[in-house]
Amino acid sequence: MCTSLIYRDVSDNVYFGRTLELTTDLPYQVVYFPAGVPFSSESEGHPALKFTGKYGFVAVTMPGRLPTAEAPLGFQDLKPLEGMNENGLTFSLLSYPAAGGAQKAVAATQAVLSATDLGSWALSQFATVAEVKQALGEQPVLLEALALLGGVESPFHYVVHDASGACLVIEFNKGEMKLYDNPVGVMTNGPEFSWHLTNLDNYTFLSNVDKTSATFGSYKAVQPDSGIATAGLPASNTSVGRFVRAAYYAQYTEKAKTADQAVQTLAHVMNNFDRPRGVTIDYPSEDGGHLEVAGLSNSSSEAYATEFTCWTNLSDLARRRFYLRTYRSLNYTCFDLNELAGSKEVFVLQMDKFDGLSADATGLLKQAKAA
Repeated sequence: MCTSLIYRDVSDNVYFGRTLELTTDLPYQVVYFPAGVPFSSESEGHPALKFTGKYGFVAVTMPGRLPTAEAPLGFQDLKPLEGMNENGLTFSLLSYPAAGGAQKAVAATQAVLSATDLGSWALSQFATVAEVKQALGEQPVLLEALALLGGVESPFHYVVHDASGACLVIEFNKGEMKLYDNPVGVMTNGPEFSWHLTNLDNYTFLSNVDKTSATFGSYKAVQPDSGIATAGLPASNTSVGRFVRAAYYAQYTEKAKTADQAVQTLAHVMNNFDRPRGVTIDYPSEDGGHLEVAGLSNSSSEAYATEFTCWTNLSDLARRRFYLRTYRSLNYTCFDLNELAGSKEVFVLQMDKFDGLSADATGLLKQAKAA
C-alpha cells in the first residue's frame, strides 16, 4: 500500500507527497549521492550498463542484496525507493504485484538497465520528465528476481515528477513496460494505471461544496454539520479507494500562499493516508496471506499481517527540500539539497537515527559518510 500525489501553491510551485506501507519495518537508509558518482547496473546475460551521475540527489534506499563477509554492502548496493535530485526531479517506487511476466527480448550484447536501478538512473541523469521519457524509449529495462523478496520479479511500478508538475508513470504489467503521462499526478497500486483513470469517470459528481439541505415531500432535511461533500468518497484503504481520495484532495485542497504553508498543507493532506498498525489485518486463513510486496513476511510472531505507514515523504520541488517522517514520529525531518549540493562524498544515514527528530537534519546526514 502506497499513495502519492502532487499539490500546488498559489504561485503554481509543485510539492509532492507519498506514503509507504508494508507489514514490517525494513533497514531503510537516507543517502546523498553527489554528482560524479559512478553507477553500474547489472543484469544476468547482458553487459553492465555503466553511467556517471550528472546530478546530485537524496533518496530513501534499501539494500539490493544481502551482504557477505567477502562482499560487504557498498553505496552502489543501495537502491532508491524515493528521491529528489538537485533539479527538483523526483522518483518514487510503489508496490505493484502484477508487474512480472514475459518480457520483450533484448539482444545479449546490449547493455540493459535493471528495474532496481531505475531510481539511481533517473535521478542522476535527468532534469525533467520529458528527458526520462525520451531516454526510456531507447534504453531497455528488465525486471529481475529479487533475492531479498524471495525471488519475486520486481513487484513495483514507478512515478517520476519534475518541478513543472509533469508526471510520468513507468509501469510493467505482466512483463510489458508502458509509459503513461499522468494528468492527475496521483498514484497508488493495482490495477494498472489506465484502469484508475477510467475509474475516475465514475466520480464526476464529486465536489468540495457542501449541499447542506434538501426537500423530501414537505420535509426539509438540513445537515447539522459541514463535510457532507466528502460522503461520496470511497472509505476503504484499498488502492482503488485511495486513488480517488488522493485525486480529490489534490484537486480541492486550498492553495497555500507561501512555501512553508504549502509544506504544512501537504502534510495535512498526507495525514489522510497515514495508517496505524492494526487498523486492518490479514489472516492467511481468510485469503489474506498475500502482501502488497510479495515475498515479504510479517516480522512479528502474530498470526496476522497488518500494513502500516513506515514513513511519509514530502518534497518541495522548487526549494529542493526533502522531508521525512517515520512511524515513530509525528514531526518531519528536513534534508536540504541546496546545502548538500557542494559535497563530493556519499553520505549514508540509517533512517532510525532520526526517529522522533524534527526540523533540519542536513548536518546530521553530512556527518554520516559512507564507509
